[in-house]
Amino acid sequence: MRAGVGLIDTGPLVSFLGSGLQHHAWAVEQWKQLRPPLLTCEPVLTEAAFLLKREGRDTDALFALLERGVIRIALAVEEQQADLRALMRRYRNRPMSLADACLVRLSEMHDSAEVLTLDGDFRIYRRHGTKVIPVRMPH
Repeated sequence: MRAGVGLIDTGPLVSFLGSGLQHHAWAVEQWKQLRPPLLTCEPVLTEAAFLLKREGRDTDALFALLERGVIRIALAVEEQQADLRALMRRYRNRPMSLADACLVRLSEMHDSAEVLTLDGDFRIYRRHGTKVIPVRMPH
C-alpha cells in the first residue's frame, strides 16, 4: 500500500486500536506498511467509536489518530450524497452500509486507492460500476 492511497475501514481501525481483538496483530502489521494519512469518512469513525465503546475501550486513541493526521476525513456525505445514494441502491441486496458506500466512493475518487478492510463485501463491490476495488484483508 506504500505507493497508493490507503482507505481505512472500521474493522481494521478498531482492531488496530484494540489489543486483544481478533485481528489486532494483523492490523498492526498492516499499519506498519501504510503511509499516512489514511483516508476515511465520518460514518467509519462513527462505527469505530461505537464498537470501541461496546468493547469497553476508550475513544481517545481514535481522536489522537485524527489530531496527528494519521487518518483524515476525505469525504463529505453532503457533497457526495447523490453518488452515495446510487451506490446504496445498487447494493441494497447486501445491504451496503453508509460507511461502505463512502469507501467505495473514495476508491472512485482515488484510482490508486486500496481499501484496508475486514469486510468481504468489498470483494463484491465495484467502483465505477465494473472495476474491482483493490483490498487488503486477512485471508
